[in-house]
Amino acid sequence: MSHITTHILDASLGRPAADVRVELQDAAGGAIAEGRTNADGRIPDLGPEQLPVGDYRLRFSIGEYFARSGTPAFYPAVSIDFTVADTAQHYHVPLLISPFAYSTYRGS
Repeated sequence: MSHITTHILDASLGRPAADVRVELQDAAGGAIAEGRTNADGRIPDLGPEQLPVGDYRLRFSIGEYFARSGTPAFYPAVSIDFTVADTAQHYHVPLLISPFAYSTYRGS
């Protein structure tokens, strides 16, 4: 299993957000891995099995997701910065989206 996993829920529709491009980046913005959410809105295998302690970013291309359905949206992308503080822990970073808002939390 990847050290970092994510999933996206479209709160405006009450369902997972499928086929959203997500990039895992290091603190300097360099790409480590990228993937697309599956039909359940998840990327269970984003990046390596282990990352060193440090700061990272997930960049979600949600503007493309909303554009496919013709839905006007305010945010073309959402970037979530987070810290890997313990290499023995798994880090799950969920994202809830709507065309004009988003929220996140530390998942399990």
